[in-house]
Amino acid sequence: MTKKASMAVIGGSGLYQMSGFENTESVDVDTPFGKPSAPITIGTLEGMPVAFLARHGIGHHITPSEVPYCANIYALKSLGVERLISISACGSLREDYAPGHIVIPDNIFDFTRNRVRSFFGEELVAHISVADPFCNELSQQLESAVRATGVTTHHGGSLITIEGPRFSTRAESQTYRSWGMSVIGMTASPEAFLAREAELCYATMAHVTDYDVWHESESPVTVEMVIQTLNKNTDIAQKAIRNLVRDLNKERACNCGQALATALITNPEVVPAKTRKKLDLLIGKYFK
Repeated sequence: MTKKASMAVIGGSGLYQMSGFENTESVDVDTPFGKPSAPITIGTLEGMPVAFLARHGIGHHITPSEVPYCANIYALKSLGVERLISISACGSLREDYAPGHIVIPDNIFDFTRNRVRSFFGEELVAHISVADPFCNELSQQLESAVRATGVTTHHGGSLITIEGPRFSTRAESQTYRSWGMSVIGMTASPEAFLAREAELCYATMAHVTDYDVWHESESPVTVEMVIQTLNKNTDIAQKAIRNLVRDLNKERACNCGQALATALITNPEVVPAKTRKKLDLLIGKYFK
C-alpha cells in the first residue's frame, strides 16, 4: 500500500532531495495529466510523513515552461497532501532583498505566456479566487521556521513569474521594478493557482540568488551565480523545513480546503462523465 503524506515539498533549482528523511519510499504516480516531474519520495521527517518532488526532474532536465504542473499538483493531492511548500531560486528587484536572503512572498504577478493554468475546461468551468494566492496561515508558519535558522528573512512582496528559460533584459528588469515587483522567478505560476484549485495550502520559500540585471554595481545574473548561492542555502532550507514540520499546526484554520466551494459554476447535470471522472479527485465532494 502506498504511503500517504499530508505535507509536501517541491524543490526547485539546487534542491533535488531532502536530508533527514527516514523510512523513505519512491512512488511512481500516474495522473490524468500525465506523469509528474519525477518519482515522489515519501518519508518521515520529525515524525511526520512528508512527500518530496523535484520540480525540474532528477538531474534538472525540465525547463520552467515544460514542468508538468498539473500532473505534479494532482499527484501530490492523490497522495493526501494538504499543505505544499515550494522552494525556489529568485532574483531580487529591491535593494534591501539581498543575495543570500530568503523571501516569503505574499502575492504573484503572472507574466508567463505558454502554460496550462487550470485543471478545468472540457465543459466544466471554475473561477477560483486567487486574490491572495499564497496561504497566509502557512506562509506565517514558514516565515517563523525560516527565521529560526538565523538567516535574514523577509515576509511580503510580489513575485513576478516570467516564462524563461532566459533571464531578463535590463529593460525588462527595470520595468518590473517600476511595477512594484519585489522578486522574480519562473515557476510560481501556474503552480500556486493549481494548488488553490486542488484546495492545497501553498507557500513559497524563495532564495534570493542575485539582483537580476537591474543593479548598476552588481553583475548580471548567471546560472553559476544562482547555483553558488543555492548550494550555500541548501542546509538552511532543510533546517527550515524540519522546523516547520516540528511546529506545524495539526489542523488547517484557513479556507484553502474549501476553495472550490464558491468557484464551480457549471450545472453538474451538463458535465460530461469523462470530465467528472478525470477531475473526481478535485470535485468529488461537490458533485455527488
